Amino acid sequence: MSHRLLTASVALNLVFCALFLGGWLGANLETSFNPTIDRPILSKTSNVHPLASVIGSVDLGDRVFVAPFASIRGDEGQDIHIGHDSNVQDGVVVHGLETFESGKEVSENEVEVDRRKYSVHIGQRVSLAHQSQVHGPARVGDDTFIGMQALVFRSEVGDHVVVEPGAKIIGVTIASNRYVPTMAVITKQSDADALPVITDQYPYRSLNHAIVHVNTQFADPQTAHRLSRQRIVAPPIATLTLPNP
Repeated sequence: MSHRLLTASVALNLVFCALFLGGWLGANLETSFNPTIDRPILSKTSNVHPLASVIGSVDLGDRVFVAPFASIRGDEGQDIHIGHDSNVQDGVVVHGLETFESGKEVSENEVEVDRRKYSVHIGQRVSLAHQSQVHGPARVGDDTFIGMQALVFRSEVGDHVVVEPGAKIIGVTIASNRYVPTMAVITKQSDADALPVITDQYPYRSLNHAIVHVNTQFADPQTAHRLSRQRIVAPPIATLTLPNP
C-alpha cells in the first residue's frame, strides 16, 4: 500500500510541476457561443509565467512575456492576438464578449485588422501594465502603453498612445500619438478627439520604450543575453505624479 501511495504521490507531484512550470495553457470548452475547440498558439520565444493562464483561441507573437496572475481568455470572444514584443503584466485580464452564438457571427463584438476579425487585437511593442484590462471588442495599436488598472472596452486605441494609470476608455476611438490623463474617464467620442497630443515635453513619451526593453528580455533569454553584451542603456522611466484629491 505504501508503495502505491508513494507512486501516486510522485505522479501527482509531476502533474502539478508540469502545470506550474509551464503556466496554464489550455483549450476552451465547447459551448453554444464557441462550438470549436482551440488551443493557444505561442511563438518559441514567448514566455508564459507558471502562474499565468492562456486559454482557447489566443496567439502570442515573438518575445511576448505574460507575467504572473495574468489571464488571457480566448474562450468567449475569438480570436485574441498579442503582437511581437508586447507584454502582459501581473494581474492583467484580456477577454472579449461572445463573437459567435447559435450559428451566427456577432459582428458588433469584433474588430477588424487587415481584413481579419478579432475579439481583441493587441499590436506590436505594447505594454499592458499591472492589473489593466482590455476587454473585447477592442484594438490597441503598436507602441502603446496601457497603464496600471486602466480599462479599454469596446474601443480602439491608436499607435504611440499613453493611457495613464486608472484611466477608463469605453466605446470610443483614440487617435494615434495622444495621451489619456491619469484617472480620466473617456466615454464620448468628442472627449476622445479632444485628448492632448504627445509632444517632446510630455514626460512619459519614452515610457513604453523602456518597458518593452525590459519585458522582451523576460520573454527571451537570448534577447537578454544579446542586449547585456551590447551594454544598451534604456531611457529612464519618468516619475508619475498623481493628481491631488
